[in-house]
Amino acid sequence: MNSIYGKKIGMTRIFTPTGDSVGVTAIEIEPLTVVRVKTRKTDGYSSAVVSFGKVRPTLVSKPVKGQYEKNGRELQRNLRELRLAEGETFEKGATIGVDIFKPGEKVHISGTSRGLGFQGAVRRHHFKGGPKTHGQSDRMRAPGSVGASSYPSRTFLGQRMAGHMGSTGVTVKNVQVVGIEPEQNLLLVSGPVPGHKNSIVFVRKAR
Repeated sequence: MNSIYGKKIGMTRIFTPTGDSVGVTAIEIEPLTVVRVKTRKTDGYSSAVVSFGKVRPTLVSKPVKGQYEKNGRELQRNLRELRLAEGETFEKGATIGVDIFKPGEKVHISGTSRGLGFQGAVRRHHFKGGPKTHGQSDRMRAPGSVGASSYPSRTFLGQRMAGHMGSTGVTVKNVQVVGIEPEQNLLLVSGPVPGHKNSIVFVRKAR
Protein backbone atom coordinates (compact mmCIF):
# COMPACT_ATOMS: atom_id res chain seq x y z
CA MET A 1 0.00 0.00 0.00
CA ASN A 2 1.39 3.40 -1.00
CA SER A 3 -1.42 5.80 -0.01
CA ILE A 4 -3.64 6.57 2.97
CA TYR A 5 -6.12 9.07 4.40
CA GLY A 6 -5.49 11.12 7.53
CA LYS A 7 -6.62 14.14 9.53
CA LYS A 8 -4.59 17.33 9.68
CA ILE A 9 -3.97 18.19 13.35
CA GLY A 10 -1.90 21.37 12.97
CA MET A 11 1.65 22.66 12.86
CA THR A 12 4.43 22.46 15.41
CA ARG A 13 8.21 22.20 15.36
CA ILE A 14 10.79 19.58 16.20
CA PHE A 15 14.53 19.78 16.73
CA THR A 16 17.05 17.77 14.72
CA PRO A 17 20.05 16.07 16.38
CA THR A 18 22.15 19.06 15.28
CA GLY A 19 19.83 21.48 17.11
CA ASP A 20 18.06 22.92 14.05
CA SER A 21 14.37 23.80 14.39
CA VAL A 22 12.13 22.30 11.68
CA GLY A 23 8.51 23.34 11.16
CA VAL A 24 6.30 20.28 10.66
CA THR A 25 2.64 19.47 10.14
CA ALA A 26 1.18 16.67 12.25
CA ILE A 27 -1.24 14.36 10.43
CA GLU A 28 -3.21 11.86 12.51
CA ILE A 29 -3.54 8.60 10.60
CA GLU A 30 -6.07 6.50 12.47
CA PRO A 31 -5.80 2.82 11.40
CA LEU A 32 -8.09 2.34 8.40
CA THR A 33 -10.34 -0.72 8.34
CA VAL A 34 -10.87 -2.51 5.03
CA VAL A 35 -14.66 -2.78 4.54
CA ARG A 36 -14.69 -4.17 1.00
CA VAL A 37 -12.21 -5.24 -1.66
CA LYS A 38 -12.95 -4.40 -5.31
CA THR A 39 -11.32 -6.53 -7.98
CA ARG A 40 -10.68 -6.05 -11.68
CA LYS A 41 -12.90 -9.04 -12.43
CA THR A 42 -16.00 -7.79 -10.60
CA ASP A 43 -15.59 -3.99 -10.68
CA GLY A 44 -13.17 -3.29 -13.53
CA TYR A 45 -10.38 -2.06 -11.24
CA SER A 46 -8.67 -3.02 -7.99
CA SER A 47 -9.20 -1.02 -4.81
CA ALA A 48 -9.81 -1.33 -1.09
CA VAL A 49 -12.82 0.45 0.43
CA VAL A 50 -11.69 1.68 3.85
CA SER A 51 -13.45 3.33 6.78
CA PHE A 52 -12.23 5.53 9.63
CA GLY A 53 -13.48 8.02 12.22
CA LYS A 54 -16.01 7.71 15.03
CA VAL A 55 -19.64 8.63 14.32
CA ARG A 56 -23.08 8.47 15.92
CA PRO A 57 -25.31 5.92 14.11
CA THR A 58 -28.01 8.57 13.55
CA LEU A 59 -25.62 10.55 11.33
CA VAL A 60 -25.10 7.70 8.83
CA SER A 61 -27.48 7.38 5.88
CA LYS A 62 -29.22 4.09 5.12
CA PRO A 63 -27.29 3.38 1.87
CA VAL A 64 -23.98 3.80 3.70
CA LYS A 65 -25.20 1.74 6.66
CA GLY A 66 -26.04 -1.03 4.21
CA GLN A 67 -22.42 -1.24 3.06
CA TYR A 68 -21.25 -1.72 6.64
CA GLU A 69 -23.96 -4.27 7.47
CA LYS A 70 -23.37 -6.26 4.30
CA ASN A 71 -19.68 -6.62 5.11
CA GLY A 72 -20.16 -7.05 8.87
CA ARG A 73 -18.23 -3.91 9.83
CA GLU A 74 -18.75 -1.34 12.59
CA LEU A 75 -20.19 2.04 11.56
CA GLN A 76 -17.60 4.77 10.99
CA ARG A 77 -17.72 8.36 9.75
CA ASN A 78 -15.69 8.24 6.53
CA LEU A 79 -15.78 5.75 3.68
CA ARG A 80 -13.03 6.09 1.06
CA GLU A 81 -11.27 4.06 -1.64
CA LEU A 82 -7.57 3.29 -2.00
CA ARG A 83 -6.37 2.01 -5.36
CA LEU A 84 -4.35 -1.17 -5.20
CA ALA A 85 -1.24 -1.97 -7.21
CA GLU A 86 -1.22 -4.90 -9.63
CA GLY A 87 -1.25 -8.14 -7.66
CA GLU A 88 -1.84 -6.42 -4.29
CA THR A 89 -4.64 -7.92 -2.18
CA PHE A 90 -6.30 -7.25 1.17
CA GLU A 91 -8.70 -9.20 3.35
CA LYS A 92 -11.88 -7.73 4.83
CA GLY A 93 -11.22 -6.42 8.31
CA ALA A 94 -7.51 -5.79 7.69
CA THR A 95 -6.07 -2.52 9.00
CA ILE A 96 -3.76 -0.02 7.29
CA GLY A 97 -1.75 2.32 9.51
CA VAL A 98 0.92 5.00 9.57
CA ASP A 99 3.67 2.36 9.46
CA ILE A 100 3.47 2.19 5.65
CA PHE A 101 5.67 5.33 5.63
CA LYS A 102 9.30 5.72 6.67
CA PRO A 103 11.20 8.84 7.80
CA GLY A 104 13.11 10.47 4.97
CA GLU A 105 10.88 9.44 2.07
CA LYS A 106 8.89 11.89 -0.07
CA VAL A 107 5.08 12.06 -0.26
CA HIS A 108 2.39 14.01 -2.13
CA ILE A 109 -0.38 15.44 0.07
CA SER A 110 -3.78 16.51 -1.29
CA GLY A 111 -6.47 18.44 0.58
CA THR A 112 -9.07 21.18 0.27
CA SER A 113 -7.67 24.64 0.97
CA ARG A 114 -9.26 26.90 3.58
CA GLY A 115 -12.30 28.79 2.31
CA LEU A 116 -11.68 32.57 2.54
CA GLY A 117 -15.04 33.78 1.22
CA PHE A 118 -15.39 36.74 -1.17
CA GLN A 119 -12.06 38.55 -1.61
CA GLY A 120 -10.92 41.52 -3.67
CA ALA A 121 -8.68 41.30 -6.73
CA VAL A 122 -5.57 42.54 -4.89
CA ARG A 123 -5.64 39.73 -2.32
CA ARG A 124 -7.05 37.05 -4.60
CA HIS A 125 -4.65 37.58 -7.52
CA HIS A 126 -1.75 39.44 -5.82
CA PHE A 127 -2.31 42.67 -7.76
CA LYS A 128 -0.13 45.65 -6.96
CA GLY A 129 -2.99 48.14 -6.62
CA GLY A 130 -3.19 51.67 -7.95
CA PRO A 131 -1.25 54.81 -6.98
CA LYS A 132 -2.43 56.88 -4.01
CA THR A 133 -0.95 60.14 -5.33
CA HIS A 134 -2.49 62.80 -7.64
CA GLY A 135 -5.81 62.74 -5.85
CA GLN A 136 -6.43 58.99 -6.22
CA SER A 137 -6.90 58.29 -2.53
CA ASP A 138 -9.40 55.49 -3.21
CA ARG A 139 -7.45 53.44 -5.80
CA MET A 140 -5.00 51.48 -3.62
CA ARG A 141 -7.02 48.25 -3.62
CA ALA A 142 -8.80 48.67 -6.96
CA PRO A 143 -8.33 46.08 -9.74
CA GLY A 144 -7.99 48.69 -12.50
CA SER A 145 -9.43 48.46 -16.00
CA VAL A 146 -11.19 45.18 -16.80
CA GLY A 147 -12.21 45.56 -20.44
CA ALA A 148 -11.71 47.37 -23.74
CA SER A 149 -13.86 50.33 -24.88
CA SER A 150 -15.36 50.23 -28.39
CA TYR A 151 -14.08 46.76 -29.29
CA PRO A 152 -14.94 44.14 -28.19
CA SER A 153 -17.05 46.17 -25.69
CA ARG A 154 -17.11 43.36 -23.11
CA THR A 155 -15.08 41.83 -20.33
CA PHE A 156 -13.21 38.69 -21.40
CA LEU A 157 -14.17 35.38 -19.87
CA GLY A 158 -11.69 34.41 -17.16
CA GLN A 159 -10.69 37.99 -16.36
CA ARG A 160 -9.00 38.11 -12.96
CA MET A 161 -11.43 39.92 -10.69
CA ALA A 162 -12.84 39.79 -7.17
CA GLY A 163 -14.66 36.61 -6.18
CA HIS A 164 -14.76 33.49 -4.06
CA MET A 165 -11.29 32.51 -2.81
CA GLY A 166 -10.07 29.22 -1.40
CA SER A 167 -11.99 25.96 -0.83
CA THR A 168 -10.33 24.27 -3.82
CA GLY A 169 -8.32 21.09 -4.23
CA VAL A 170 -4.60 21.63 -3.62
CA THR A 171 -1.70 19.15 -3.80
CA VAL A 172 1.75 19.79 -2.37
CA LYS A 173 4.35 17.51 -3.91
CA ASN A 174 7.58 15.91 -2.71
CA VAL A 175 7.04 16.70 0.96
CA GLN A 176 9.55 14.98 3.22
CA VAL A 177 8.44 12.68 6.02
CA VAL A 178 10.31 13.98 9.07
CA GLY A 179 9.11 11.48 11.65
CA ILE A 180 6.52 8.86 12.62
CA GLU A 181 4.85 8.33 16.01
CA PRO A 182 3.18 4.88 15.76
CA GLU A 183 1.89 4.98 19.35
CA GLN A 184 -0.04 8.20 18.64
CA ASN A 185 -0.79 7.39 14.96
CA LEU A 186 1.01 10.58 13.89
CA LEU A 187 2.84 11.35 10.65
CA LEU A 188 5.12 14.41 10.78
CA VAL A 189 5.88 16.09 7.45
CA SER A 190 8.00 19.16 6.77
CA GLY A 191 6.26 22.44 6.01
CA PRO A 192 2.58 23.36 5.63
CA VAL A 193 -0.24 21.16 4.32
CA PRO A 194 -3.43 22.45 2.60
CA GLY A 195 -6.67 22.59 4.57
CA HIS A 196 -7.90 23.72 7.96
CA LYS A 197 -7.36 21.85 11.21
CA ASN A 198 -9.19 18.50 11.44
CA SER A 199 -9.68 18.37 7.66
CA ILE A 200 -9.19 15.11 5.72
CA VAL A 201 -6.01 14.87 3.63
CA PHE A 202 -4.86 12.21 1.19
CA VAL A 203 -1.20 11.15 1.49
CA ARG A 204 0.53 9.06 -1.17
CA LYS A 205 4.14 8.08 -1.73
CA ALA A 206 6.01 10.00 -4.42
CA ARG A 207 7.26 7.89 -7.30
